[in-house]
Amino acid sequence: MDSTSDITVGQVVKSRAGRDKGNIFLVLDIIDDKYLYVVDGDIRKLDNPKKKKVKHLIIYNTIVPELKEKIENGTKINNAYIRKLLEPFKIKL
Repeated sequence: MDSTSDITVGQVVKSRAGRDKGNIFLVLDIIDDKYLYVVDGDIRKLDNPKKKKVKHLIIYNTIVPELKEKIENGTKINNAYIRKLLEPFKIKL
């Protein structure tokens, strides 16, 4: 699966390669069909999102609709909010 057609903003992903292997992120933006911007609110903050190749990510079916809405509406979000959204996933996954 090397296509972003089934990936959306606010989706939960896990890094499977690189220095951040095993970390859980949220998709902040989709660059093109190979690259995404991901954030975790901790190491990768909103002002410095990580550019990741789709093939280096495990894509989960979980989407955080509140984040997607806030980004689409241009609502200000902060890193603490991102960390709070990711909290339940760090325990489960």
